[in-house]
Amino acid sequence: MSNPSTVSTDWLADNLEQVKILDGSFYLPAENRDADAEYVAGHIPGAQRFNIDVVCAPDSGLPHMFPEAQAFADAVGAMGIGNDDMVVTYDGGKLTGACRVWWMFRTFGHGKVAVLDGGRTKWQAEGRTMESTVAAVTPASFSADYQPGMVRSVEQMLSMIDHGGDRQIIDARGAGRFDGTAAEPRAGLRSGHMPGAFNLPYDRLVNDDGSLRPADQLRTLFTEAGVNLDRPAVTSCGSGVSATVLLLGLDALGHKDNTLYDGSWSEWGSRQDTPVVT
Repeated sequence: MSNPSTVSTDWLADNLEQVKILDGSFYLPAENRDADAEYVAGHIPGAQRFNIDVVCAPDSGLPHMFPEAQAFADAVGAMGIGNDDMVVTYDGGKLTGACRVWWMFRTFGHGKVAVLDGGRTKWQAEGRTMESTVAAVTPASFSADYQPGMVRSVEQMLSMIDHGGDRQIIDARGAGRFDGTAAEPRAGLRSGHMPGAFNLPYDRLVNDDGSLRPADQLRTLFTEAGVNLDRPAVTSCGSGVSATVLLLGLDALGHKDNTLYDGSWSEWGSRQDTPVVT
């Protein structure tokens, strides 16, 4: 595989029996798509459904926040995934759900995880096999090893903005939401962005077939957005999902010192003690 955090459709087709496959599809309400129904209708053979709105912190008051380590371990163990398994995640959109699941596994200490480049879109376009039956799984034992440096809290973000530091903020939302000229899709949120943040809409990193753009194009996109690729970064978006596509893009460039603001704008834009720039 060209990038250790992605695998090609050819590679997956040759290794279906050796990996654990997860459909992490996630769609916003405005997309009018039902990820669970699409999974039942057809998925890559052997894939289990990973719903980020189920494997989450249920009482956080924010959408699909990371669960506690044991809750994550219990959920993926029930999917038949153990610590020695190679996991491949995919989705039916532009890598958002797949990347969120990829980053969750990495945050809980599981490095043997990759995103299917192109996801279900490319897999189906190539005429590869799909199935509608849900494979029975034997529960496995999974031990989570939480890596606190992989995510940032609102308190950490406030401290970073107040006191400065080397870590750059990259916002994956569309330009209108970033500059405050377009309303947020979630009610009750202020418009704008965090002070000092750069804007790079996540979908600019993805080709029409759902695959990640090549490294030279990724490097240009980040650089033109103002990002210094010699400095560490924290990514943000609406609710901590599409920001993980930026993390995958950075990883593809060999840029490893990155982290996710999990609460993202759903948290930042809903509070009155967080500075907002328009």
